[in-house]
Amino acid sequence: MVPEGWKKTRFSSVTRIGNGQVDPKIEPFASMTHIGPENVVSDSGQLVELKTCKKLGLISGKYEFDEKAIVYSKIRPNLNKVCRPQFRGVCSADMYPIWTEEDHLLPEYLHQYMLGPSFFKAATAMSMRTGMPKINRSDLNTVSILLPAIPEQKKIAQILSTWDDAITTTEKLLTNSQQQKKALMQQLLTGKKRLGVPAKAYEFKRTRYGALPKDWEYPAIKDICAQLTEKNTDGADFPVLSCSKYDGFVDSRNYFKKKVYSDDTSGYRLIHRDCFGFPSNHVEEGSIGLQNLYDTGIVSPIYVVFRASADRVDNTYLYSVLKTDHYRQIFGAATNASVDRRGSLRWKEFSQIHVPLPPLEEQKKIATVLSTADQEITALQQKLDALKQEKKALMQQLLTGKRRVKVEATA
Repeated sequence: MVPEGWKKTRFSSVTRIGNGQVDPKIEPFASMTHIGPENVVSDSGQLVELKTCKKLGLISGKYEFDEKAIVYSKIRPNLNKVCRPQFRGVCSADMYPIWTEEDHLLPEYLHQYMLGPSFFKAATAMSMRTGMPKINRSDLNTVSILLPAIPEQKKIAQILSTWDDAITTTEKLLTNSQQQKKALMQQLLTGKKRLGVPAKAYEFKRTRYGALPKDWEYPAIKDICAQLTEKNTDGADFPVLSCSKYDGFVDSRNYFKKKVYSDDTSGYRLIHRDCFGFPSNHVEEGSIGLQNLYDTGIVSPIYVVFRASADRVDNTYLYSVLKTDHYRQIFGAATNASVDRRGSLRWKEFSQIHVPLPPLEEQKKIATVLSTADQEITALQQKLDALKQEKKALMQQLLTGKRRVKVEATA
């Protein structure tokens, strides 16, 4: 049903798709900013890591666009990469520059519409007709579009743009918090910054990790942790866990939205609360976790499970150390040096890796500071997720006319 005062038309009736490629090796195109699918953030239209054609060394044909164009990736429409650059530049041959007939369709409204659920559904369905997901010109031109009058288009675009601004602001705050935590970890986990210890009141010693305070230990993991090899021999119905690169341990069924493990779990390893674990063939990617979801869970037999000594180690501190980029590189090097040809890092090699270990009370202080930073990051991530969901729901209402906006009458 078409809302009152709106009209349903085809893409081809109110837009023009750019044609005729330009040579990115010659001026003025060589000095123009280039946009490819890799520069557009899915579902938001944000642009990242832009460079000129000359700097990229591009040699093949591209399309020119100007300040009024929408730029849309025709490859893999399911990624929903559509942007409104508002500058003159050159886009990849994998993208379409699109202009609107502005008497009927505002570019800012088209941008939001193409980000919205109706266009996304239509474009994705059409792209599945070929082996490589792609939408061609003729199919794109047949996509239906609902158009309110120009004043209502403008108002809808303004409302949705306000949500975009809030999302962008929150993303920046989240990025800043993540960078601040990373910098804080670099300082605290190496002793360059001490909690409760005056600066320059201590000396450093050299280790393979780098310079560490002399009053810190630098033990091998085997000296402060013990491997656990208990198996689920009775086939008990414990939750099956997996270890993700960023989130640590997750409930496997909930995380993957399906069952990805064997029906027979009698050979799986038990992992109790406050134990560490990692898949021996993926630890170099950062897939190591601290199990704090359940009193007892089980993991695949490929996992290495271990527990830290409670009188020497704060678990949250050690987990922070093991999740750093530095230790991911150490795990990679140890995996490559392992005699296990399957590319696995077993306990024997893993346990010989050394870690920086301040006094226990200092570990706890460091863990508290980093946990506070994590809480701030989690809160911002939750806020960002909520804003995106709210905008998505609002688009479903505004871009279909199910919810109308009030437009001031012109004099």
